[in-house]
Amino acid sequence: MNTKIITIAQQKGGAGKTTLAIHLAVGLFQQGNKIAVIDIDPQGSFSKWFNARKQKFGETYAGIKLVNGVGWRINSELSSLRNKFDYIIIDSPPHAETDAKVSIKEADLVLLPVQPSQMDVWALETTMKICEKEKIDYLVIPNRVNANSKTAKEIFDRINNLAKTTLGNRVAYANYLKDGKTVTETEPSSIAATEIKQLVEEITKVFEEVD
Repeated sequence: MNTKIITIAQQKGGAGKTTLAIHLAVGLFQQGNKIAVIDIDPQGSFSKWFNARKQKFGETYAGIKLVNGVGWRINSELSSLRNKFDYIIIDSPPHAETDAKVSIKEADLVLLPVQPSQMDVWALETTMKICEKEKIDYLVIPNRVNANSKTAKEIFDRINNLAKTTLGNRVAYANYLKDGKTVTETEPSSIAATEIKQLVEEITKVFEEVD
């Protein structure tokens, strides 16, 4: 099994990093993949969502292997998970902390969610430089974007490695997290679910092109 490691990173808090990690994990699982998630964000938001999911529906339904609190042991944890899962997703901490840097360097692909604000774009620079220095592929994911926003277009037109998929500013993404679910499970025909499915397809194609 050729395990693919995806790290979701963003120095600036509140960019939607964990919400993206949750929807990506479930979206990839719905494609029939075996998924493991390593939560090294001190806030532990992914772990809280996962625990709500497991308590409500049971571990079998959860469909995801969760590892949390590994910190500096992430390398050994990755070694134990490799070749057992199709994808390992790392929800990294904000800021340029050591754990975040290690998780970026271990990745096959880094996803950088960014809102349409200059502050968010500036926060990308350090992570992008790490990826470029280590020759790691990365995708910048436009997130919480209002439809037909001229400001968003101006900002995103200046960013390299921009994903084709844009995630809109939709409450649906957060609506079902408290219940341990995602929008692709609860509103599979919605615009929000379609965006997630398109993003999952885009990400899997990145790996197909590399292979």
